[in-house]
Amino acid sequence: MSVNKLTGTGVAIVTPFRKDGSVDFKSLEKLVNFLITKGTDYLVVLGTTGETPVLSKDEKQAILNQVIEINAKRIPLVLGLGGNNTAELVNSLEHGNFEGVDAILSVTPYYNKPNQDGLYQHYKAIALASPLPVVLYNVPGRTGANMNEDTCLRLAREFPKQIVAVKEASANLPQIMNILKDKPAGFEVISGDDALTFPMVSLGGAGVISVAANAFPAEFSKMVKLARNGKTEEARAIHFKLLPVINLIFAEGSPAGVKAFLDVMGIVPNYLRLPLVPVSKDLYKRIEVAVREF
Repeated sequence: MSVNKLTGTGVAIVTPFRKDGSVDFKSLEKLVNFLITKGTDYLVVLGTTGETPVLSKDEKQAILNQVIEINAKRIPLVLGLGGNNTAELVNSLEHGNFEGVDAILSVTPYYNKPNQDGLYQHYKAIALASPLPVVLYNVPGRTGANMNEDTCLRLAREFPKQIVAVKEASANLPQIMNILKDKPAGFEVISGDDALTFPMVSLGGAGVISVAANAFPAEFSKMVKLARNGKTEEARAIHFKLLPVINLIFAEGSPAGVKAFLDVMGIVPNYLRLPLVPVSKDLYKRIEVAVREF
C-alpha cells in the first residue's frame, strides 16, 4: 500500500449501539456513508473510539465485515489491531483474513508498561508478522507508556517496508517535532490529537486520525487539505472554529462526547457500553447549542 493513502483526514469511527446494548448496524451504515460523502480520506475501524475493549470477537468481525461492505473500496480502510500480549497479536496477524483492509493501526501495549526496548521488540514482531503496512500508535495517556522519538525513529528506519507511519497522540510537541525533523523519507507522522492537528500538519504532518471528524468530517478534511497545501491562514480559521467543539467532545471523555454530538445530529444514538457512560445533562445541553451555532 502506498503511504499516500494515509494522508489527509482519517476518522476513527465510533461503534453505534442500540438501547439494549446490541450493535446498531443500521446507524453504522449511516455513519460510514456520511463520512465518505463528506470528504473523509480514509476510515479507521475498531480503534479506541470504537469501544473495542467491550466488543466480543464475533462483534468485531461483524463490524469489520459491514464496514468493508459499505465502504466498497471507495476509500482506504485501516483496522485497529493492538494489544498487550505480543504472541497473541502475532498469531492474529499471521492467521487473520484482511481482505478489504489496507493497513493495520497497532496501539502500544497497555497496562504492562514496557520499557523502550520492550516497545521496540513488540513492534518488531508485529512488523515481521503483518501482511499489511503497520501504523504505530502512541497514546501514553491511555496506555501508561510513551514510545519516545528514538524508538519510533528506530522502527521507522529498520522496517521501512512494513512500518509506514505513526499516529502520535502523546501531546508532546517537542517529541513530535523531533520525529518530524528526523523521520526517514516515506514515513508519515499522523496527528492523534484533534486539537493539535493544525500545528502538526503545519510542521509537516501527514494529517489526522480524528475523533471529532465523526461529527465534522467536511470541516476537518478542508482544514487539513488547506494546511497541507500551505494555505495557513484559511486552515487556521477553520482550526479556531473547530476548537470549541473539540473541547466539548473531550470534556467528559471519548467517545462519549462525540456520540452526544452525533446523537444531536441524528446520525448515531447516544448509547455506550459500560464502563463508559453518556455525557452529563449539562454537557449535552451545551453540545445541542454548539451544533445549532456551528
